[in-house]
Amino acid sequence: MRAGDVPNFDELFRHEYPTIVRTVYLMLGEREAAEEAAQEAFLELYIHWRKVSRYDKPGAWVRRVAIRRASRVRKHRRLELQGSVPEMIGGGEDDVAIRLVVLTLPVAQRAAVVLRYFEQLSTTDIAHLMDCSEATVRVHLHRARKRLGALLGEEVADAAR
Repeated sequence: MRAGDVPNFDELFRHEYPTIVRTVYLMLGEREAAEEAAQEAFLELYIHWRKVSRYDKPGAWVRRVAIRRASRVRKHRRLELQGSVPEMIGGGEDDVAIRLVVLTLPVAQRAAVVLRYFEQLSTTDIAHLMDCSEATVRVHLHRARKRLGALLGEEVADAAR
């Protein structure tokens, strides 16, 4: 899908759903909860499609809803990690260890880390998705890098990109 294209709901769903499930999975650590949050976000999108379809980035709108739902799920229930990290996120053993440590971060820090380093989004895009300022995103990333460095026993470069 190219920037500026106005997709229909089905196209947007096919294009965005796998990425949104992956993002939410990285935040929650449980596939079923991730799929549920993504499905609820798309249901919300479907209900508001006439309005949201006219937005510049309707995919960003549904991702934002899914991230908010994931944040609420994480706050309200403790999820136990079951088994190994699925192939949907790939990576070696070190990557799995890092992902597991990311799950210990507070919700806002975890969301910022997932969106920045796993989804490769800019600080501006993250701020939009998290409904906060870019400065707040940078603070979340700074604190997350500091905590991850302590948990992994490594010095972590603190360059906000």
